[in-house]
Amino acid sequence: MPAFITLSNLCWSTPDGTPLFTDLNLSFGAERAGVVGRNGTGKTTLLRLIQAELQPQSGAIQVSGTLGLMRQDIGARDGETIADLFDARRALALLDRAEAGLASADELADADWTLHARLDAALSRCGLDTDPRTPLASLSGGQRTRAGLAALIFAGADMLLLDEPTNNLDRAGRGAVLEIIRGWRGGALIVSHDRELLEEMDAIVELSTLGATRYGGNYSAYRARKAEELEAARHDLAHAERTRVEIDRRAQQVAERKARKDSAGQKARAKGDQPKILMDAAKGRAESSGGANARLREARHEVALEALTAAREKLEVQQPLRMDIPSTDLPPNKLVLRLDGLTGGYDPVQPAIRDLSLAITGPERIAIAGPNGSGKTTLLALIAGQLEPCSGKVDLHVRHALLDQHVGILDPALSLRDNFRRLNPGSSENQCRSALARFRFRADDALRMAGSLSGGERLRAGLACTLGRAEPPQLLMLDEPTNHLDLDAVEALEAALAAYDGALLVVSHDEAFMEGLVLDRRVDLAGRSGG
Repeated sequence: MPAFITLSNLCWSTPDGTPLFTDLNLSFGAERAGVVGRNGTGKTTLLRLIQAELQPQSGAIQVSGTLGLMRQDIGARDGETIADLFDARRALALLDRAEAGLASADELADADWTLHARLDAALSRCGLDTDPRTPLASLSGGQRTRAGLAALIFAGADMLLLDEPTNNLDRAGRGAVLEIIRGWRGGALIVSHDRELLEEMDAIVELSTLGATRYGGNYSAYRARKAEELEAARHDLAHAERTRVEIDRRAQQVAERKARKDSAGQKARAKGDQPKILMDAAKGRAESSGGANARLREARHEVALEALTAAREKLEVQQPLRMDIPSTDLPPNKLVLRLDGLTGGYDPVQPAIRDLSLAITGPERIAIAGPNGSGKTTLLALIAGQLEPCSGKVDLHVRHALLDQHVGILDPALSLRDNFRRLNPGSSENQCRSALARFRFRADDALRMAGSLSGGERLRAGLACTLGRAEPPQLLMLDEPTNHLDLDAVEALEAALAAYDGALLVVSHDEAFMEGLVLDRRVDLAGRSGG
């Protein structure tokens, strides 16, 4: 029987009672389906429900075939090795005993003599040449991801469930994942904001506050359809607004006519030109008719308001996020940064950066490239003064700011307002609120605790606290800024940085994001790493 997943009338709410899925209906077969949506719309939760880690409050989930879910906490368990991901620790131990002549006859009968070769083949397919007994804690985040993917393939799952499989991977790691997905002939349900990976999909499922919508084709086809929907939503909103204005205008005209008729009737009664009984009857008919008409007008007004509210809600979901960055006024010939023979790292014996010289002049846009472990993050820490160099010099000549992927400049125990005032002590309350509002933290949103924000919201808040100050930094350093962003936030960041007139120094493995920045040059640290 072919593998498939079917969700029927699925309902699930967060622990605080907030509905996340209401009557969700979806089906997946032997296809590669990407799951996208803004942070908080339930992408990871959907995978956990399918895997039965969570139970739906109502509805049904039907699964045919075996599922393979790649954990996000790979290596978090004490003593865990690569072999544990493959559920092969005991089988490998048996082979070790057999090779040492310590296995019994019964154990030898159960030994899998092809295991080593099959493990090596699965790891090699994912770009790993590593002993299965290697502790996961000794691997980089990218290597752990590759090992987890290799284990799913080794297990022969019919349907893969992958949650951000290319996060933390360098260029080679991303390439390995892409090759595996391109050659995969089973079903795959992949939560991702990696546009290069999403281009390989057969379908895209978007989760939003309006529910789930399925789009045939890859990411480019999805974006084209979304652009059409956005234009339609704008048209619907404009029509709903015109309808409400017209209904209100007609209601006003009717009210004015009634007021004139009432005034004329009062004058006639005062003159006594007609018998009182006839005038009272006419008054009663007018009041009855007026009451019915008022109820009809009120009903039409309510319908128009409901249509307007629905149109606004749909447009808000469709409308792309915007981040407004003010001008830095960086002169084109200003020396921004000079590195002379810079050597440094967290391990003085084997510094990650060795004898690096670099100069940035004016609003240059530079990518720091290199595989995992080549020292990209270390270099930014050295430039920002978070790490003292072993030798060489760092000369910074402009205002600067560093935002890492976790936006560590924010204190999670403080509100956004208090974080802004802490990072910009000379700012007024009005400047603080205005800066936060430019990054869509308006009114009470400014009082939200930084620790409660999603990854995309944290980055927006970090940008607001650094770029929203009276004199924004003229050099902005970003370390993997898209790692925890949803697609809307990634594209909003691209648009904001496209308008940024300062110098950029960016570390990212997201090639689509880097292409969108229109870089001037790349500094490749490959071959410079000390470890």
